[in-house]
Amino acid sequence: MKKIVISGLMLCAGMVSQAQSIDKIITVKKVTEVETILAADDMEGRATFSKGIDKASGYLENQFKKIGLETFNGAKDFRQEFAMTESKMKSLNVQIDGKTIEQDAMVAFSYQNEASFTEDSPIAVVNIRAGESFGPKFYEYYQSDKNLLVLVDNSFKRAIANLRHMNQVATTPGKNTVVFVFGPSEAKHFTVEVQNKVSLNKLNNVVGVLKGKSKPNEFVIFSGHYDHLGIGSHDEGPATASKDTIFNGANDDAAGTTAVIMLAEYFKKMNNNERSIIFTAFTAEEIGGYGSQYFSKQLDPAQVMAMFNLEMIGTESKWGKNSAYITGYEKSNMGEILQKNLKGSQFQFHPDPYTDQQLFYRSDNATLARLGVPAHTISTSKMDSEANYHQASDEIGTLDMNNMTEIIKAIAISSSSIISGQDTPSRVDTTQLR
Repeated sequence: MKKIVISGLMLCAGMVSQAQSIDKIITVKKVTEVETILAADDMEGRATFSKGIDKASGYLENQFKKIGLETFNGAKDFRQEFAMTESKMKSLNVQIDGKTIEQDAMVAFSYQNEASFTEDSPIAVVNIRAGESFGPKFYEYYQSDKNLLVLVDNSFKRAIANLRHMNQVATTPGKNTVVFVFGPSEAKHFTVEVQNKVSLNKLNNVVGVLKGKSKPNEFVIFSGHYDHLGIGSHDEGPATASKDTIFNGANDDAAGTTAVIMLAEYFKKMNNNERSIIFTAFTAEEIGGYGSQYFSKQLDPAQVMAMFNLEMIGTESKWGKNSAYITGYEKSNMGEILQKNLKGSQFQFHPDPYTDQQLFYRSDNATLARLGVPAHTISTSKMDSEANYHQASDEIGTLDMNNMTEIIKAIAISSSSIISGQDTPSRVDTTQLR
């Protein structure tokens, strides 16, 4: 593998020390060690509200403590706790035009103890048809505040396994019910009956701070999400040859979380950041981005100069090694700044090639981006052909640890002029956001 040409990364004499130090701090050995722990079977897939995610949180807290970060806003520890309403479905019965829908062909999202609908009730019938983009349509309906019966074409039936991994949780749950039924294309007469067990529980992000020397009230954020899908059944999606049921999430997103740890260690040892840096591992990304939504409310967006959200950087991008893409590249000049800082190197940042999947709006950068912050996700995941995405096969053996290490180094070097206060990315134009 070709390494980054360090001589081409120099912005000023002060960066010589930085370039000489990076290979000693961000090493393949250390990156592999952190990634291996986060993606281990004993983390049980790090599902929301699981023992596994609690264990992962404890590990991340210990890492922040060892590195020497400060807590956020003077908190007693690195845990940023918030309450969420959890709904567990007890029963779901649907009949459409006289036919009883099989349990394996439907999924409901509801925060009501009981809900009952017919065609005469205040509920709309909508469709996700063959040939449409499932992801954006799903999230449009999933996030609706109306009662919906969503009829989904059978060509998307494999998505049911992923939908069932989505725990029904919300910080401010609505009073509506959304039911996805796979197969029927119309519903003239129907009945929907749902029963749930609703309870209030706690989750936590893990947040640490490296205070800026001359601009402590200007913040740069490095983030990744440490939750994943947990443990599934043998019937939920393709499994490994060993019938593995643990969704380890090595790439999604133990890889991004590993990068956050490595960047925290790097910038702490460099000890030259003029702006304050916030390092955060979000929870509940897989079920709606609730961790990042809560985190974003604790900040004045005007004080956030940039956000680097790191998501699935463990595999080669479509351009091969020494490359990654930036979602929403055109919405600020942050990508141009990063590439300028990498001038002369082998590394290249590209605009997001999967704009039809609206990735800019689907990860933990979205909340702050909608408030004008140049908040972007950096990824290498081939979203049109990533074989292990949301599968039990997403294990560390599928990752290129050497390339992942070089990506983390490139992020560290390319962000340096923003960390130093020399460069400030342009704000996202909120009038152009949907």
